[in-house]
Amino acid sequence: MRFDFGSDNTTGMAPSALQALVAANAGFARAYGADETSTRAADLIRQTLDADAEVRFVFSGTAANAIGLSMLARPYEAVLAHHAAHVCTDETGAPGFFGQGVGLIGLPGYSGKVDLAALYAALEEPVVGHRQPPAALSVTQTTEYGAVYSEEELRHLIEPSKRAGLGVHMDGARLANAVAAGFDPKDIPRLGVDVLSFGGAKAGAHCVEALVIFDKTLTRRIDNRLKQAGQTASKGRLLAAPLLGLLESGEWLTGAAHANLMAQRLADGIEGRTPFVLAHPVESNTVFVRMPDEAHQALNTAGWACYQFDDGSVRFVCSWATNEASVDELIAVVASLD
Repeated sequence: MRFDFGSDNTTGMAPSALQALVAANAGFARAYGADETSTRAADLIRQTLDADAEVRFVFSGTAANAIGLSMLARPYEAVLAHHAAHVCTDETGAPGFFGQGVGLIGLPGYSGKVDLAALYAALEEPVVGHRQPPAALSVTQTTEYGAVYSEEELRHLIEPSKRAGLGVHMDGARLANAVAAGFDPKDIPRLGVDVLSFGGAKAGAHCVEALVIFDKTLTRRIDNRLKQAGQTASKGRLLAAPLLGLLESGEWLTGAAHANLMAQRLADGIEGRTPFVLAHPVESNTVFVRMPDEAHQALNTAGWACYQFDDGSVRFVCSWATNEASVDELIAVVASLD
């Protein structure tokens, strides 16, 4: 089975990430994240975002999201998010687990972007004692359907949320792809995001993500919270090192730009050489294709791993490691399904 396009989690580590891991492995260093490697990686994240934020490294995006949301909502409150958001569909209730009962309210919107009218409707809902009122908004950049929010779109969502007293979380598992598509990461703190999950794994690291906290009033006993959640790495330098390598080398961004380019090549080939149509605009590293179940099954049978997404379309994901030959090979196979 070919896993090239099944996910950007199926590839290994990018060269700079692996080299940084090997370098960090030498000798002895302070434990539990108090080492020079972790400090340098955190500083580079602050530099990327142009913000004096608290940064901690965790083992997964789910952990970063769930712990981040637990800082913004109490057990009797809820988080607003797109109904297809990873926090709603792919985290096995982790926000509620880490938030001791925090609820999730799914909102509609095209290509994974929260619909502004739906947000206003949710914010205007009267608070009653029998429902969990919203206390936070979570947005994903890029979205689960590969769309990239503009600064203006995010501002129109965040400003009314802030006026209503909500905290704001951003799931940045594929933030690098959004930045490669033209989004300025420095807009994140400027827009008023309180907590960010800064993606490493999909950008070419191993399993590291960064929890970035802009609102420092939320950081009380953060290290205790992470320890209790099993997210404090004893050999912290080995967790942070791959992200340090990606950021120091620039491969965090160039790898994402390459992935975006490969996705556009795939999209162009599917549009130009196959009978199938794209389900969503291709703005980053994912391509969603409308095809009948029989064609999808035939593709799997032919040895190409890809799966049906929430809206019924079939998703293909490119990464830093995707090459043109593989893209062209996949296009030819999809074209043969006609």
